[in-house]
Amino acid sequence: MNFSMTPYVEPELDALPTRHFLFLQGLMGPFFERIGKALANDGYEVSKVNFNGGDNFFWRLPGGINYRGTLQDWPAFLKNLIQERGITDVLLFGDCRVHHMAAADVCRALHVPLHVFEEGYLRPDWVTLELGGVNGHSSLPRDPQYYQVEASLLPPEPAHSTVPSSFRTRAYQGIAYNTADLLTRWYYPYWTNHRPWHPVTEGVGWLKRLSRRKAIAARTEETLSRLTASKAPYMLFPLQLDADAQVRLHSEFRGTQHSIEFVIASFAVHAPRDMLLIIKQHPLDNGLQDWRSIVARHGRKHGVLGRIGFIEGGDIALLVRDAKGVVTINSTTGTLALAKGIPVITLGQAIYGIEGITHKGSLDDFWSNPQPPDMVLFAAFRRVLTEYCLVPGGFFSDEAMDKLVCGVVSKLERHSPKLFNALKSQKSREFWHGMRRLFTKAPRALVAAAG
Repeated sequence: MNFSMTPYVEPELDALPTRHFLFLQGLMGPFFERIGKALANDGYEVSKVNFNGGDNFFWRLPGGINYRGTLQDWPAFLKNLIQERGITDVLLFGDCRVHHMAAADVCRALHVPLHVFEEGYLRPDWVTLELGGVNGHSSLPRDPQYYQVEASLLPPEPAHSTVPSSFRTRAYQGIAYNTADLLTRWYYPYWTNHRPWHPVTEGVGWLKRLSRRKAIAARTEETLSRLTASKAPYMLFPLQLDADAQVRLHSEFRGTQHSIEFVIASFAVHAPRDMLLIIKQHPLDNGLQDWRSIVARHGRKHGVLGRIGFIEGGDIALLVRDAKGVVTINSTTGTLALAKGIPVITLGQAIYGIEGITHKGSLDDFWSNPQPPDMVLFAAFRRVLTEYCLVPGGFFSDEAMDKLVCGVVSKLERHSPKLFNALKSQKSREFWHGMRRLFTKAPRALVAAAG
């Protein structure tokens, strides 16, 4: 397949007097408000649709719209809003929420660029920002040749530094969001949460986890000490959140428990007898499911309880470092392992599930014969990601947020909707992943008209 870029044909473009960014739902917290404030300070117009009291609580800027209608009426409402306000860009966090899936359809029909945020494809200290969709909805190619060619045309990756992150900050922001949501349910009568738990239930779960942090740390340290002392080879299976749409929509699993049973059943029959299976709880799990007991029940059922370790806390990077392989549905822990040269198998649709990067045999074969990644290919894949799909920074400290906001605004200003409309007929899906490089080479008249 030939991935060379075709020459620009200068189109006729009207000037773009301004851009008007419409925010839908963001992460629980002030992230979208911070982006909106930065864009407004740069002279752009911003608006925000609030679907519940939590959204409203974390948006104190002008331009807020409270949507109190039904899911069925939402597409028509959004279409009218985009047309009446002259919206040029739509932004949202997570493209698998029901209102966001409907919004994506509307944006496609109106040819309005959709900017989708998600937790970073690479961890830590990165946030994903893609045009059109993320993860299973991403337009990133799965052909290894694309990454080899594209990475060769890019400059070296800029230096990347870590930023602080606070679990306590995330927990308290979640509690504040859910409390505001709960207290205003009467005002948003048709609001349907994409999460499977009532806000009170989830809030109680977070408070319990916070209160048990010392006990969790002690249990984790004990398990890690036993693992180190055993010197036994092990495979790592990091759990994903039970409410994660990436599990339910981009894999064949019904949820986390289904994946646990599947992995343990395969391990019991096909793994070498001296191998252990370490199952790691997600660090942002709300504590409403007793995964330790669930793992123990399935381990006992398949006769391998003595060869399974369950870890609630700790540094996932340390577990990855010494693992013989990583089993995941589509967790970003996979990219952490690949960066260390550790074999990875994906059981669902993953952005990094590419021939030569991840194991392409069955899970049954993986236990005994895991295929290591081609590190040259993975380096090319990473370079393309950091250039086109990722922004450095984080959500849960002032330093991390400041860095993230600066990077997001810069990337949004390059994602011009005039270029989007002018070039969409000339380029394939790979166009947007060459956006930065192509933009710098665009004719001056095109850049000036694009705004």
